[in-house]
Amino acid sequence: MALTLDHVSKRFGSFTAVNDLSITIPEKEMFGFLGANGAGKTTTFRMILGLMDANEGTITWNGSKIDYSTSSQIGYLPEERGLYPKLKIKDQLIYLARLRGMGKQAALNELKMWLERFNVPEYIDKKVEELSKGNQQKIQFIAAVLHKPKLLILDEPFSGLDPVNVETLKSAVTELRDSGSTIVFSSHRMEHVEELCENLCIMHHGKPVVHGSLREIKKSFGKKNVTIHADFDLSFLENQEEVVKFKKTAQGVHLQINNEEMAQKILNDINGKGFIRKFELEEPSLNDIFIEKVGASYE
Repeated sequence: MALTLDHVSKRFGSFTAVNDLSITIPEKEMFGFLGANGAGKTTTFRMILGLMDANEGTITWNGSKIDYSTSSQIGYLPEERGLYPKLKIKDQLIYLARLRGMGKQAALNELKMWLERFNVPEYIDKKVEELSKGNQQKIQFIAAVLHKPKLLILDEPFSGLDPVNVETLKSAVTELRDSGSTIVFSSHRMEHVEELCENLCIMHHGKPVVHGSLREIKKSFGKKNVTIHADFDLSFLENQEEVVKFKKTAQGVHLQINNEEMAQKILNDINGKGFIRKFELEEPSLNDIFIEKVGASYE
């Protein structure tokens, strides 16, 4: 049940929100969409869900168009909250699950399981407006997964959550993937995508600038990071031709170098100058790749 976008574009008047996007999202996998605000992520999701028509291109899931006949197999967590503030959680979540073909008792059992899982069983009879923003996000997530969707689309699922709740939600999402759901989520938090996704797409002004497996993207980027903690001055490394970026830290320096071989040269350069507490060669982070490809810091 792969999800395929083939040369998809969306324009609003003279503004192009998504520009010739072609990607295939494998089934039973977690796929990340990265991009700054306004990159086209939410518009792409709305087209996948059929809430918006593409101007060009086709979107298919398991070879067919997504429409009302497939809605019982799809879950969607929108970035903006979409629950009724004055309704009790039990009433509206069971109602939403029944719209997707679930029986009342099955929906109630599933809801109780999820509230227990998120350590908030007492929320079942509360109104949404009585909850904090983070807890509203949990309820919104439960609404998206209650009917056990095969395709789950999460738009900025971790925004507004404290670190403990981020971890709780991450483990729930990972479990859903392991049980066979295909999960597509967007984020501008690189570390979440790096931790959870095998494949990803970085979007910028509606176009995919990087797309593929995380491992291959990092490999093809070429550059490496070096962290050095030492008890002597390392500032002379800033002028080495193999050093692309140089940043002083409290314990030493953080460098970006052109390739792996350069690390040996740097190690030779600092050897014998004093005590080296740490010398670590790492893959570039997604953040490094994003900033280089998109050319600006994100937030």
